[in-house]
Amino acid sequence: MDRQATDPLRVPACLSIVGAGRLGHSLAGALRAAGVDVLGPIGRGEPVPRADAVLLCVPDGEIAGAAAASAGAAPLIGHCSGATPIADLGPGAFGLHPLQTFAGGEGPERFRGVGCAVAGATPDALAAAAALARALGMRPFEIEDSGRAAYHASASIASNFLLALEDAAERVAAGAGLDPVDARELLAPLVRSTVENWAAHGPERALTGPIARGDEATVALQREAVAETAPELLALFDELAERTRALAAVTA
Repeated sequence: MDRQATDPLRVPACLSIVGAGRLGHSLAGALRAAGVDVLGPIGRGEPVPRADAVLLCVPDGEIAGAAAASAGAAPLIGHCSGATPIADLGPGAFGLHPLQTFAGGEGPERFRGVGCAVAGATPDALAAAAALARALGMRPFEIEDSGRAAYHASASIASNFLLALEDAAERVAAGAGLDPVDARELLAPLVRSTVENWAAHGPERALTGPIARGDEATVALQREAVAETAPELLALFDELAERTRALAAVTA
């Protein structure tokens, strides 16, 4: 980002937030704590008050309708979607997508130190998005509309798909007599260490386990256990085993 795009003086003095979900509430609280005059979060169907900028924190399928309802309320209008292009929002469009998860009730610390994908149809719109990100303590990085789908797919694989894998691990752990609560308690330290090693060293150096060691006999035993305990997960196990073999081959 250039100096102009990161100038904290470009933070909109007054911001209307549309969308009263988890992200809308979290952003409103964190931006108020950062000294921004925030109006909202405004619920569906409520009039959007005039401000220096409007930020839409609504599901992707509702962005167009919310943008239309917010027309004329501010010279800048942005959304918090990672995948949806900003092009259809108009000449003052911007994007602000925190690379973070929100379960509800998070404070300002949830934003600090994390990446934030920003975009802007004009230099001023981009500068406003980057300044909002920095006001929250985030690290802005620019994503063009052409790359948004790939960026968001990457985030979904890293976060949402990880939860799908942990659900699968819980279900297979039932074959060892572990209920889901016990499985989570026992597996969580392993998951945390794996993620920390990946972040510090990359996937090739962080990889451990029977496939990394070339122990196909153990992998075969695991496969039999999956087939017996959760046969619906067998195709997933096979695909992941193949991807892991390909990763292991990089380091061989």
